[in-house]
Amino acid sequence: MKKSITKFNKRSKKKPKEFADEVTAKMKMQLEKLRIEPAQISEIHQNIRRMTNQFDTPGPEMKQIIDFNIPDDEDPVPVRLYVPYNASEEPGPCLIYLHGGGFVTGSIESHEGIVKRIASGTGYRVISVDYRLAPQYPYPAGPNDCEFVLNWALEGYGQDEYGIDRHNLALGGDSAGGNMTAYLAQKYRADLKAQILFYPLMQLVDFKPPKPGPQDWLQLGLMALKFIDEHYVAASDAQDTRLSPLFEKDLKDLPPAYVLTCGLDPLRDEGKLYADNMRAHGVPVVYTHEKMLPHGFLNFAKAFPKGRKIPLDAADFLRKYMDI
Repeated sequence: MKKSITKFNKRSKKKPKEFADEVTAKMKMQLEKLRIEPAQISEIHQNIRRMTNQFDTPGPEMKQIIDFNIPDDEDPVPVRLYVPYNASEEPGPCLIYLHGGGFVTGSIESHEGIVKRIASGTGYRVISVDYRLAPQYPYPAGPNDCEFVLNWALEGYGQDEYGIDRHNLALGGDSAGGNMTAYLAQKYRADLKAQILFYPLMQLVDFKPPKPGPQDWLQLGLMALKFIDEHYVAASDAQDTRLSPLFEKDLKDLPPAYVLTCGLDPLRDEGKLYADNMRAHGVPVVYTHEKMLPHGFLNFAKAFPKGRKIPLDAADFLRKYMDI
């Protein structure tokens, strides 16, 4: 790791910490805009995309990338299918990926690097879901879209045309996507082979970590969670496990889980708690904690070399639990 960081510093002339500070400052600026002027959400999407393009590195090339809509009478769900060069010719395993962004931003494009690394590392197809976002579409629009895509795959509609084996499915997501992944993995526990939870947002009741530290002084998490509460949760019951999957008591027989948390992340405690709770119920869990990295670092692999490694670690985990 030291060797790769040295090469990175010579090429970029910036240390990883300097990149982290720059990313944090830009993210705080965007969150302040979200708090003050939610009507300008389109501008925020564009700024987030520019940040990702600036700080991320392209993922591996794919054999095929296919954009299509999964049909629904009222709201078709756009998805993007990634087929790596090492994918099987016959129908095979597939990961359904739900991007992060606090339910209000993020997209297929902003998380493409993560998805491509997982696809290439596993040799499996990956579907990335372009679910509806708040504030235009508050809860439960996003989770409804993700569940609709999962059911489409489980019912076998993706097998003949897209090579998706309905008996070999996993779910994954980061942040808000991890939130929806955790809930859907609870509901469809008998149908899934594995789940990936990258720094998941596990509850929407308490906005501050139990033991605040210096990493929380900027209050980025507090600002973001208040915005989510106002514009995504709205008048819904945040105690509901569909919004706060951490509160689910019955975790028996959940699919094996890969859980990532970060030391510089206000969500660090709830992610670890959920990993511990699953283990206590006999669920196989691989838990990874990156002490000196911030929330969202997987989108900024140019600044944080671990952003390239962690998806490959998750890919190794998937290969262990999914049939080839």
